[in-house]
Amino acid sequence: MFEFEVIDELMLKATCIDGGGCIYTKAGAMIAHQGNNKFDKVLLGPEGNAVKALFGQVARRLTGENLPLMKCISGKGSRQYYADSARHVVVITLAQGQRLMVESENLLAFTDSCEYKSKFFGKGIVAQKGLFTTILVGRKAGAQVAVLSDGNPLILDSPCCVDPDALVAWDGADPQFKLDVSFKNLLGKIGASGESYQMEWSQPGTQVIIQPSERKSGIKLAID
Repeated sequence: MFEFEVIDELMLKATCIDGGGCIYTKAGAMIAHQGNNKFDKVLLGPEGNAVKALFGQVARRLTGENLPLMKCISGKGSRQYYADSARHVVVITLAQGQRLMVESENLLAFTDSCEYKSKFFGKGIVAQKGLFTTILVGRKAGAQVAVLSDGNPLILDSPCCVDPDALVAWDGADPQFKLDVSFKNLLGKIGASGESYQMEWSQPGTQVIIQPSERKSGIKLAID
């Protein structure tokens, strides 16, 4: 069993409590370790068997949610430290059956007590970002996930609307899409809001993590 702890907002410390289990992390994110640790590259995925791992890998590649992972197995009391370009780290502890949706580029690490898969949830919507997302579900109480934020994150309680390019993760219900596709939005003319669509959680009960930085995405159109 592992325990996650955030150090100075920018680093993740993972401590092996009892010498059992493993964690999965973003490949290349380990910056230091102490004690008896073994690191292996995950070729397919952590789904549990070869068939599920293969289908999971194909699905993630097709949806753009594929993330190179590393597996760490440690002895009792061993510690590892992870970081990614000085981005802020947030640790979420999941109850049994609780799910967390996170953009793959914002995922830093998760314990092996999490189920890991991808989901399509933007049916019928043409959008720059957010049609597919990575899902982590707690197989038992105490499962942990570490996510990254480009800047100090903000956690909002629903109801709320969010720019998908600033979205990091959410729990609870899936969002709906609010579209504002006008001629000015598409052409990028002066006076357009630039926010052609938003993700909306209209009911209470969901927490949404956003970052103070927008990803570069979308389709640029121009007329000569």
